[in-house]
Amino acid sequence: MKKLVLAAALAGAASTATAGSMAEPIIEAPVIVEETTSSSSGVLVPLILLALVAAAVASS
Repeated sequence: MKKLVLAAALAGAASTATAGSMAEPIIEAPVIVEETTSSSSGVLVPLILLALVAAAVASS
C-alpha cells in the first residue's frame, strides 16, 4: 500500500513538472551595449609599461 501511494505521488509530481503549453516560447533579443572608448587606450598602458621596463634596463 505504501508503494502504491509513493508511486502515485511521484507520478503526480512528474506530470506537473513536465507540463507545458502549446504556445510559442517568447525569446527576447539580446541587448548589445557598445563601449565608447577609443582603441588606442588599450594599447597605451602596455606601451607605458614597455617604456618603464626599457628605462629600468637602460639605467642598470
